[in-house]
Amino acid sequence: MPHLLTRSLDRSAAIFLIVVAAVGVLLPLSNLLLPADSMFQVPTYLIALFGKYVCYALLALSIDLIWGYCGILSLGHGAFFALGGYAMGMYLMRQIGSRSVYGNPILPDFMVFLNYKALPWYWYGFDHFWFAALMVLVVPGLLAFGFGWLAFRSRVTGVYLSIITQAMTYALLLAFFRNDFGFGGNNGLTDFKDILGFNVQAQGTRAALFTLSCLALAVGFLICRAIVTSKLGKVLIAVRDAESRTRFLGYRVESYKLFVFTVSACMAGVAGALYVPQVGIINPGEFAPGNSIEAVIWVAVGGRGTLVGAALGAVVVNYAKTVFTSGPLAPYWLFMLGALFVLVTLLLPKGIVGTFQAWWAPWRAQRMAAIPVPDDKDTAAAKPHMAE
Repeated sequence: MPHLLTRSLDRSAAIFLIVVAAVGVLLPLSNLLLPADSMFQVPTYLIALFGKYVCYALLALSIDLIWGYCGILSLGHGAFFALGGYAMGMYLMRQIGSRSVYGNPILPDFMVFLNYKALPWYWYGFDHFWFAALMVLVVPGLLAFGFGWLAFRSRVTGVYLSIITQAMTYALLLAFFRNDFGFGGNNGLTDFKDILGFNVQAQGTRAALFTLSCLALAVGFLICRAIVTSKLGKVLIAVRDAESRTRFLGYRVESYKLFVFTVSACMAGVAGALYVPQVGIINPGEFAPGNSIEAVIWVAVGGRGTLVGAALGAVVVNYAKTVFTSGPLAPYWLFMLGALFVLVTLLLPKGIVGTFQAWWAPWRAQRMAAIPVPDDKDTAAAKPHMAE
C-alpha cells in the first residue's frame, strides 16, 4: 500500500497535498495563537467558513472519481452527503441530553414536541461516537451499493442514470420532510452542544474540526489517486470511453462501476459528517436536487478528470457564492452560476486545471526538446576524463 500511494503521486498531486497540509496547520494555529488585533490572525468565523469549503471539496472529489474517470454522472450525490450529515447530527443530538429545551435526557426536543413516547429503534447506538462514525460510512455505502447494483445490473447509463439519481435524492427529500419520519421534519437537527465532550462552539473545537476536514480531504485525495493510477483506474477509464468494448473484452463492467460508486458515496458521507458540526444544522434542504447539480458544476468548473481541479472548483465557486450572495447581486446568483457553467462548457470544456494542463504540456515538451542531448562521441570522449 505505501508503494501504491507513492507511485500514484506526481508533482501536481504532491503540491496539492502540501498546500492542504499547510492550510490545515497554519490557519488553526493563526486562529489560536495570534492575538485578535493581529493582521495575520484568522477569525473563528472564517475557520468555520473555510471548513465548509473543505467539506465541499471532498464532495467534489467523490463526484469527480465517478464522473471524470468512470463516466457516471450522478445528479443525486447530495443524498449521500446529507445521509452522512444526518448520521453525525443524530450523534450530536444524543449528546444534548437534559440540556435541551424540554429537559428530556433521552428524547430530542422535536420528539418531545411531537409527543413521541419512546426513542425510535433506528436512533439506538447513536449516543456512541464510534457507532455514529460507522454509520457515516455504512448508510451511504449501503444505499449506493443497493442503488448501483440495481441500476448497473440493468445497464442503465447516460442521461437515464442521471435522472434516476436525481429522483432518488428527491424521494429522500420528501421522506425527510415528514415529521413522522423521526428526523426533525422541516427543521431538521440543530442546537448541537458537544462533540466527544468538547463544546462545538468553542474556538479550539472549530480549529480541530477544520484540521480534521483538511486531513479527510488529503486522505480522500490519496484514495482517489491510488484508484485512478492503478490497473483498476485504467479499466475505469476504458469503461468511461468505450463501455461496450470493455464489456466485450471480458471485464465485469457492472462490478467496477459498483465498486467505485460505493467508494464515492462513502467519501460523500464523510464530507457530510464533517460539514454538520461546523455549520451547526442539518435539514432536508441538503437533499435538494439543486445542491447535487451545483456540486457537478464545481467539478466542471475546476476540471473534470483531474481531482485537483474538482477540489479547486468547489472552493472557487463557493467562495464566489459567499461574496455575491451577500450584496446587491444576491437575487441573481443562480443566473450567474448557470452562466458560469455555460461559459466553462463552451470556452473551457476541460475546466480550469484541465485547460492549464493542456497549455502547459506543449510548452513543457518544447522546452524539453530544446535541451541538447550529448551524442555517443561526446560521451566516449568524456569517459577518460572521468576515469582520471
